[in-house]
Amino acid sequence: MEGVNDTKIALVTGANKGIGFAIAQGLGAIGFTVAVGARDEARRDEAVARLRAADVDAFGVALDVTSDDSAAAAAATVEQTAGRLDVLVNNAGISGRTDGGAQDPTTLDLDVVRTVLETNVFGVVRVTNAMLPLLHRASSPRIVNMSSNMGSLTLQAGPPIAAYATSKSMLNSVTAQYARRLADTNVMVNAACPGYVATDFTGFNAPRTAEQGAAIAIRLATLPDDGPRGGFFDDEGAVPW
Repeated sequence: MEGVNDTKIALVTGANKGIGFAIAQGLGAIGFTVAVGARDEARRDEAVARLRAADVDAFGVALDVTSDDSAAAAAATVEQTAGRLDVLVNNAGISGRTDGGAQDPTTLDLDVVRTVLETNVFGVVRVTNAMLPLLHRASSPRIVNMSSNMGSLTLQAGPPIAAYATSKSMLNSVTAQYARRLADTNVMVNAACPGYVATDFTGFNAPRTAEQGAAIAIRLATLPDDGPRGGFFDDEGAVPW
């Protein structure tokens, strides 16, 4: 961790695998020190080891986004290690179970909705608010919320998966609210759609690699100070709400 005060610090939630790991690796490759946020200790340690083997300066942060105490402890870990936070990528997310019509809107299981929202929306709010004091210490702080075009009310992309898609619509709205609230600060907040990526999330049956999916998050994490705020973007540009 030598020179950490002169190096930008990024926390990526759910960074032990998939798109989250690719985002961590991509930010590390351009000189960030990366905090790997993940619940599972063994997977977190393995991800940190893989990043370090690729010459990325990385450290692990125990983080369960569904827990207030865990979010507060994670903020304390980042503060003790780095003293501030330059980038927060809220990547941790779940799809929720779909068996038995659990996400068919006509047979929607409300317990599934609650579970998905707890991670995909409430978790983002919980972690963001825990990390904001550290972000305010940075010169050009950025928050990137990993969303999906399935949450676009205009596009109506993908099949009707009512818990997951709704969670991303709500996340987009929350992103816009943060951007409005932080408009007179140097904290820039945007949402990203990685596209249809081959991860365990999609059963590895998708055309895009995790690295391709990570590219938009890395771009938004490194926006110049005159960059967009409160937007929703993929590789091709703005995604309609």
